Amino acid sequence: MACFLVPAGEAIVATIIEHRLGKDQPTAPRSEDKLSWRTKLSWLTGLLWGGAILLALEHLWHGEVSFRPPFLTALGSAQDTAVMLREMGTVGVGMAVLVTSVWLIMVLVADRVPALRRVLVRSKD
Repeated sequence: MACFLVPAGEAIVATIIEHRLGKDQPTAPRSEDKLSWRTKLSWLTGLLWGGAILLALEHLWHGEVSFRPPFLTALGSAQDTAVMLREMGTVGVGMAVLVTSVWLIMVLVADRVPALRRVLVRSKD
């Protein structure tokens, strides 16, 4: 139904933060041993936007999204909106938490493995 809105909302917030950091911090890190927060946030926004867009397309493909009330759900009446909200609260939040957890693991691994940092920094050039 509309579970893709939760990761999309997180993606919007992360994108705003990434752009605000972009004004203060260059994309390239100061040294080869440390990745910038802007680079790390770009990973998160990429994961979130990619997942949200794929989920939205999948829901459109299966006819689970409509553009008439109740919006973003194939439910027949406005009273069924509670079902949509429950799905957003369980499935949508679960997906957003899982994606963010994977990103945190990526950041921890990248910060702790110097050889990996060097590869990541060189691939940006």
